[in-house]
Amino acid sequence: MKITSEKVLNKWVETTLTNNNGMQVRFLNFGGIITEIIVPNRDGVLENVVLGYRQYEEYEQNPNYFGAIIGRVAGRIQDASFHLDGKRYELENNEETRHLHGGYGGFHQVMWETSPFQTNNQIGVQLSHTSPDGEGGYPGRVNVTVTYTLTNKNEFFIDYQAISDKKTILTLTNHTYFNLTGQQKETVGNHFVNMNSDQFIELNQNLLPTGKLIDVTHTPFDFRKGKRLIEGLKATHPQNITVGHGYDHYFLFNKDAEPSIIVKEDTSGRILEINTDQPGVVMYTGNGLDNQLQLREGMSKKYLGVCFETQGPPASLHQQGLPSILLEANEPYKKQTRFAFHRY
Repeated sequence: MKITSEKVLNKWVETTLTNNNGMQVRFLNFGGIITEIIVPNRDGVLENVVLGYRQYEEYEQNPNYFGAIIGRVAGRIQDASFHLDGKRYELENNEETRHLHGGYGGFHQVMWETSPFQTNNQIGVQLSHTSPDGEGGYPGRVNVTVTYTLTNKNEFFIDYQAISDKKTILTLTNHTYFNLTGQQKETVGNHFVNMNSDQFIELNQNLLPTGKLIDVTHTPFDFRKGKRLIEGLKATHPQNITVGHGYDHYFLFNKDAEPSIIVKEDTSGRILEINTDQPGVVMYTGNGLDNQLQLREGMSKKYLGVCFETQGPPASLHQQGLPSILLEANEPYKKQTRFAFHRY
């Protein structure tokens, strides 16, 4: 196992974690952006299974949030505001009237301090950042640590830890787009997804959660026995159409169900298994990707990647009955998501 680093664009450092099987995870200290994950297919051929830009300069803006750490709050916040203990907090309107993924200066746009570590069985890097009180409109000075860990079992762990000196709101995630075909050979339509979720949150025409929980039974959102993503991409269900024909919805996980998600891709024989202690996930099928972006293996296109943004629901700020994203002062925030790669 080894950790290597090199400077890119004379201002960022890209670190590569390599395990004894040849699996690699590559990421920047800017935004914690994961630029490549290289894993074997059924024949042992190592290929990249995530979307990333060909030119590093493109990560400066990164409107699609490729591979980035997202915070302070992942997802959309209605009216770019929320109330906390009777006080209204105004956030940045960075998506029309909405606040999206932490705003213009969100965690996807900051330089993270890095500290590598290695044991007999794992290697990794701890990324640290302090967000000052009031940044982006959020209350509290928040110290955040995100740890990337690679094991010899082809497991990639993301551990999120934070603490705030004031009561605030917080839910962190990672915005990597996966494509298990390898090297972007095809879109993700034929990815077969199993997900332990009985309900998802309805979205309105502005892509904001209404707070209504919809039962997945007899809908394209029922992944409990598994289905190919293409079913939702071609579906006439109003919720698939609302997000541009596909998925961009928050699925609530069934309690104590393990693993949370399994993704299989027949042509490569790759399996991605996702476990998390978050209450749910936003599954986004790249409905907004256009064909103008130069990615590492070719031009972008709609449905070229699928994101599994494990997180708490920001809809809980305005709607009742959903898991909370409130964080009390001096209360540790601690979450983990595991991505394990297998073959069949």
